Amino acid sequence: MIAFLIKRLFHALLVMFIISVIAFAIQDNLGDPIQQMVGQSVPESEREALREQLGLNDPFLVQYLRFAGNALQLDFGYSYIFNQPTTEVILRHLPATLELVFATTLLIVLFSVPIGVYSAIRPRAWLSRFFMGVSIIGISIPVFLTAIMLIQLFAIGVSWSPFPADTGWGAWLNDLVTTEGGMPAYGRGNPVPVFGTWATNFASLEGLTYLVLPAISLASIMLPLFIRLIRAEMLEVLQSEYVKFARAKGISLRRIYFLHALKNTMLPVITMGGVQIGTLVAYTILTETVFQWPGMGLMFLNAIQRSDVPLIITYLMIVGLIFVITNTLVDLIYGLVNPTVKLTGKPA
Repeated sequence: MIAFLIKRLFHALLVMFIISVIAFAIQDNLGDPIQQMVGQSVPESEREALREQLGLNDPFLVQYLRFAGNALQLDFGYSYIFNQPTTEVILRHLPATLELVFATTLLIVLFSVPIGVYSAIRPRAWLSRFFMGVSIIGISIPVFLTAIMLIQLFAIGVSWSPFPADTGWGAWLNDLVTTEGGMPAYGRGNPVPVFGTWATNFASLEGLTYLVLPAISLASIMLPLFIRLIRAEMLEVLQSEYVKFARAKGISLRRIYFLHALKNTMLPVITMGGVQIGTLVAYTILTETVFQWPGMGLMFLNAIQRSDVPLIITYLMIVGLIFVITNTLVDLIYGLVNPTVKLTGKPA
């Protein structure tokens, strides 16, 4: 275990180094931050002096070594937009993104496992075919389009009367396809302070209502993938010899499905799930933009628009670190679920 953690620490440092180099290599193509920091009336001499003061005229290697030396001291520079340390800006926006990702993960786990298992146990049932058809549609629709549709249906509302309103059945069907809206779809509301700058939407019913539409929107792109993966793996496991042997011994189907088959089904799901859950952090950019959710995704987009290079680099490194931590936790969980797996890479 210790050897595994040391190896992972080395990999993490290597990933952080590569991300920082790539981020610095593309910073010249992100625009001129001086243009965003000063007005049009500022003369070129003052612009050049500010550029010299910030070290933007230094060679790439000098700039990178200066950044790397400060980063080793957990100093990632100052944001040009907020005029604050980038770590403070990130930590102020991080709780909103983590809460959105956590709520999305709960939705994915709560719905993908039972739907995927049911679709594998009863593959010919009409409900299973319905779930598979909806999952194909869910994979095909971009997350921002899903977000816009949810806002229209549940925040703004839809009044539609395609059926005869003067009949009882027509009025009932019109009410069925009509939505009143009213769900919050802008911002985060008033989260409850918990610790320091950390405030949560999970501490109040009003806060949870602000999470509903963004979490469903973000889950729409991952939930179909997990449903289809669990179904495919479950179908394969149910055809294995040990499951057939368990049935021949007379073990109850419930025990076979949820103890023997599901446990082995979850091994590849955990592997892919860890990577995909980490990817949710990147997908939050679109979701947070549509719902104006004040998280790291919206902050990152604003940083790009205003050429805030230190904040962009810090964001990329934080996201890279999240991926490294997530993959490490997945490997640890995989080793606990499947004891035959040795984290050190030696045969069991």
